[in-house]
Amino acid sequence: MAAVAANPAYTAATAVDDREPQREAVLGLESQRRQIENGRGRPLQVGESWFLVGQHWYKQWEVYVQGGDRDSSTFPGCINNAELFEDQVNWRLKKGLVEGEDYVLLPAAAWHYLVNWYGLEHGQPPIERKVVELPSIHKVEVYSVELLLVQHSDMDTPHTAQFSQTDSVDLVLHTAREQFLVSPQEETRLWIKNTEGSCERLCNTRVTVLDAALKTGQVVVMETQNKDGTWPSAQPHDMSSTLEEEEEFQGQPGICGLTNLGNTCFMNSALQCLSNVPQLTEYFLKNQYLEELNFCNPLGMKGEIAQAYADLVKQAWSGHHRSIVPQVFKTKVGHFASQFLGYQQHDSQELLSFLLDGLHEDLNRVKKKEYVELCDAAGRPDQEVAQEAWQNHKRRNDSVIVDTFHGLFKSTLVCPDCGNVSVTFDPFCYLSVPLPVSHKRVMEVFFVSMDPRRKPEQHRLVVPKKGKISDLCVALAKHTGISPERMMVADVFSHRFYKIYQLEESLSSILDRDDIFIYEVSGRAAIGENSREDVVLPIYLRERTPARDYNSSYYGLMLFGHPLLVSVPRDRLSWDALYHILLYRLSRYVTRPTSDDEDDGDEKDLEDKDSLPKPGHVTEGSSQDPGLEQAGPSSRVMSGSRAPVDNSPGPSHWPQRARRKHLFTLHTVNSNGTSDRSTFNEDTHGVSFSSQPYIAIDWEPEMKKRYYDEVEAEGYVKHDCVGYVLKKAPVQLQECIELFTTVETLEKENPWYCPTCKQHQLATKKLDLWMLPETLIIHLKRFSYTKFSREKLDTLVEFPIRSGAWGGWLGAGVRWGGRQGLGDGGAIDINPCHTHRDLDFSEFVIKPQNDSARELYKYDLIAVSNHYGGLRDGHYTTFACNKDSGQWHYFDDSSVSPVTENQIESKAAYVLFYQRQDVARRLQTQASSSKPPASSACGAPPKSEFTDVN
Repeated sequence: MAAVAANPAYTAATAVDDREPQREAVLGLESQRRQIENGRGRPLQVGESWFLVGQHWYKQWEVYVQGGDRDSSTFPGCINNAELFEDQVNWRLKKGLVEGEDYVLLPAAAWHYLVNWYGLEHGQPPIERKVVELPSIHKVEVYSVELLLVQHSDMDTPHTAQFSQTDSVDLVLHTAREQFLVSPQEETRLWIKNTEGSCERLCNTRVTVLDAALKTGQVVVMETQNKDGTWPSAQPHDMSSTLEEEEEFQGQPGICGLTNLGNTCFMNSALQCLSNVPQLTEYFLKNQYLEELNFCNPLGMKGEIAQAYADLVKQAWSGHHRSIVPQVFKTKVGHFASQFLGYQQHDSQELLSFLLDGLHEDLNRVKKKEYVELCDAAGRPDQEVAQEAWQNHKRRNDSVIVDTFHGLFKSTLVCPDCGNVSVTFDPFCYLSVPLPVSHKRVMEVFFVSMDPRRKPEQHRLVVPKKGKISDLCVALAKHTGISPERMMVADVFSHRFYKIYQLEESLSSILDRDDIFIYEVSGRAAIGENSREDVVLPIYLRERTPARDYNSSYYGLMLFGHPLLVSVPRDRLSWDALYHILLYRLSRYVTRPTSDDEDDGDEKDLEDKDSLPKPGHVTEGSSQDPGLEQAGPSSRVMSGSRAPVDNSPGPSHWPQRARRKHLFTLHTVNSNGTSDRSTFNEDTHGVSFSSQPYIAIDWEPEMKKRYYDEVEAEGYVKHDCVGYVLKKAPVQLQECIELFTTVETLEKENPWYCPTCKQHQLATKKLDLWMLPETLIIHLKRFSYTKFSREKLDTLVEFPIRSGAWGGWLGAGVRWGGRQGLGDGGAIDINPCHTHRDLDFSEFVIKPQNDSARELYKYDLIAVSNHYGGLRDGHYTTFACNKDSGQWHYFDDSSVSPVTENQIESKAAYVLFYQRQDVARRLQTQASSSKPPASSACGAPPKSEFTDVN
């Protein structure tokens, strides 16, 4: 830059900004003033350049031009902004400069005029600033944002870089990569270091420096991804040696286990299935997701779920890990879905549903969803309505998840009253198909005969699933020959009757885990019916035991053994008669005392013995209070299924009798087995069943030890029917799909509002498949929930694998290792099972199709999520076909083993992943064009070096 011009008449090439190619002729002073002032008054335009000029020089120039004398001593000389800089080396602006006091702002044209006329002080740089758009205002950004860029591996060597507030964070990342010489192949990400020393991730690099709230002096950390797909910040400091070992390991990409963090097998299974969907995995491995991250979607997770899943996929497919720890992903899932917080067991399909929805919203290409009104068919052709529905869906939902997993089905509702037909087309992400359910149920019960010599018998009965208690008795009668009228059914829990059932009650109220006892009673007997000649008394067994924390004179009573239902003639309701009846019923495991053991007492007293009070009768008198009693474990309580309520008179209301030395004593108790001290009302008709007394047989410890045989009392025999197994015929996957498309009537809890009738109706509903996705997820609804019962259906579903599959390549030399949940003892059953090839959906898709289009409905299996166990506990695993090698593997948390196709089909199959064959061929063509050919047929012989992974 040229130095000082002697006077304004000097018009040679003096001090002209290099960016101004032509010089302007020096105007008159008044013209100069008008031209500069007019430029200062123009409105600000975003992105244009303005220049700072020192206030002192500018005021001197104004005095000069206003004077009109070119030879005046007020000539300002070259533009000198020295007063605006802190130093003459870095030329950094002083802090706190104020417009109008320290400087003026000139547009680019005015600046160039002044430099052309007067020149710029030698060595000084022009102070150029951009116009930025701030909320509701345009402003010249005088101070740029100075950031300190550092590497994660070297936090002590910062590099200073200046950015405009309108610059994108992506420019910051690009600047850091250039500064630290990062190769294009390496992946990087940015973190902001806060004043307290913690770091916060800069996820969205498309926002501006202003929107990211970056301030001058802030430290921005650039982190470079490891070769194995992990990030240094995600690894503990003491794992450096482990990381080196992992980086040295080189295996088949995708053959990588996931560590169980504590009941997270459900998450591992879902992740392994999704990770083996080829086109989705390629989408993340090639970083295509980075351009589609949606950080402003209110329905999304700010891109965090997508980024966490991407990191997981890159680690699993790096080939540098035998297994990885999905802790970061688990934390993200729990943050956005509170139901997955903690370490409780969950459903893999529910996690999969959440993950697919979260990925879709995080990667939704539609940044602002428009309102779309749903329209009924109204008699229009299906083709037209379906196309409109799909276009409306894509106007709001457009992502790689929609491209890969979304299909369209037709929903037809018919009003039962007016016959109005409503047709809509709705998108789906997976099909939840029902399994054919048997109408029979197997129940295990214990039959207790009136014959005391017979041990209780265990029976396995086949009854109607929606049957009644009477059906259970009829089924047992076929095995025992005892009339159903002489049976009473009870649920026994914790040595007491939890519930005594009536014949008309539903079997659905009995759970598989309940202990059901069926007692033989006399044909004349019933509980609480005064018209019968016999009455049935519930009998409990109790033992007197010293209570804790009390003096030795205090005793409690503890329930033990199995309760009984005993028929007693109404005319023999006396203490002594009942004692001998019970002694007879217990004779199999209670020894009668010899004459030497028992003192017969005063026979005269027995002649005047009192009778037991009839039900509801209260007799005056008193007896010795047995003291506070306890019944042992508390009975369970379930809504709508309570134990029989007892309002009978307590032992203090029963008449006294002469005592003899007996093995046990008898007391009336309530249904819980504790003494009842309530006051009761009676009427002329006596007391109903609910007030029938329960009888407790109380034993002294010494007497029980001497005369009661506990081993014999607990003994039972198994009927031949227990060995029978109800064989369940396997069903075809096609049958499940047919059930999915079968007409059904809506339930009362979910009626449909008919626009014609103007009221809710229990309409008939039918679903039909119209358009299928590239990857079809089929969820087998194995878990059945009703008002009274829950069960898991372990029906074997035979599903197609693929057409023209290889098979039988696995030799005897392959080592299996321990795996949970596969057959007895956790080992895979290597016996070949029958598998069906080629899943063809052409017969289920109602969209008109030509002959060539039938190939678009054939699918190959690529992954299976398995569930072993029952409702309360279980274990999830995965079978998956590697997209590169075409080999099937079994993923059991951190363990991975090769398998054959013959081992995939089992009763544990829960969620099936199918890929359309034309998509597989397309992906194979793309892969073969970019790298050496590899077998893509799932089930093909594996490469020898990957046969034994672990």
